[in-house]
Amino acid sequence: MTIKPLIILPDPLLRQVSKPIEQVDADVLKLADDMLETMYDAPGIGLAGIQIGVARRILVVDVAREGDEKNPQVFINPEIVKSSDERSVYEEGCLSIPEYYAEVERPAIVTVKHIGRDGKEHLVEADGLLATCLQHEIDHLNGVLFIDYISRLKREMVIKKFTKAAKSKAI
Repeated sequence: MTIKPLIILPDPLLRQVSKPIEQVDADVLKLADDMLETMYDAPGIGLAGIQIGVARRILVVDVAREGDEKNPQVFINPEIVKSSDERSVYEEGCLSIPEYYAEVERPAIVTVKHIGRDGKEHLVEADGLLATCLQHEIDHLNGVLFIDYISRLKREMVIKKFTKAAKSKAI
């Protein structure tokens, strides 16, 4: 397994829509393992392929609490097929927008159809942190960032801050 470098805002790659994965093969499984290794190293609870520069519809999550046994999950071609009317608010962060957090309101419960490591279709009903994490990562696959849910003024300030930081690193 290999730890991959993370794509950081304002990289335009983060706005790219990821392409579906045609078949689960050894390359896809290695990608999933590399993504899990990268996510754990960061450390984070979710990672989409685009965040390591791979524009394919794959994400990994592990929302196990600290001290609990790891529970890595791989979602290939995930799609939200049902969302609850009930809403929940979580303070979200993102490995591609380091050290910035904001409260985001999303559906409290989602049903996600996806292909697993086994190459078979699965249906997962998620609530709580898992529901939030899945929605956040699926947004990544669609070129959407959690800062798109905050006020325009706050979003522009965040983008400006990260653009300035990127320019100073490039010098």
